[in-house]
Amino acid sequence: MTIGFLHTAEAHVATFTGLLEEVAPGRPSTHVVDASLLADARQRSGVDDELTQRLAVRLREAADGASVVICTCSTISGPAELLAPVVGVPVVRIDRPMAELAVDTGPRIAVVAALESTMAPTVALIGDIARRQGRAPVIDEVLVPGAWTLFEDDDVAGYAAAIASTVDSLDPATDVVVLAQASMAVGVALCTTTVPVLSSPRSAVAAAVALT
Repeated sequence: MTIGFLHTAEAHVATFTGLLEEVAPGRPSTHVVDASLLADARQRSGVDDELTQRLAVRLREAADGASVVICTCSTISGPAELLAPVVGVPVVRIDRPMAELAVDTGPRIAVVAALESTMAPTVALIGDIARRQGRAPVIDEVLVPGAWTLFEDDDVAGYAAAIASTVDSLDPATDVVVLAQASMAVGVALCTTTVPVLSSPRSAVAAAVALT
């Protein structure tokens, strides 16, 4: 069964194609890229009605011939998840499986983001999952200085190093670190902290595969 992807950066196509091959070898995929969805969400400080309509159109394109769609942009994946009835197939929110694991891991959670617009949706998701489980975690919000500029400049090495440096400087009493954006997974291998560091791509792909 084909997995559809909606991205807001072209770089994610290769990343998720390779990851899907690791998780489910031979599984076909389709990819739609629209950077304007993230750009406009940042400019408007959220996803308004007009942007929701465009998001639905793009999700339907990604769902064409697919049995499930993953929205790989954390900033817009919450609204995308809610559009599943309109799209006609399940829509996997990129950070939900990761957030569920974080809540299960411990009560002090550090959310590390490269882009400020991603922070609020990620924190809100973790809080919602925790409340449904009767838990009240302490959530620390940490923005990686200058990281998004490095990503936009295609400086992968610099981006990864900036993420790792920030993660390694966190309070060691932290129970788990959540990397708020899929692109931040490149920094995990450079982290030296003993605190678990969670990224979203692999867990989201595994969740999507399980739905097919």
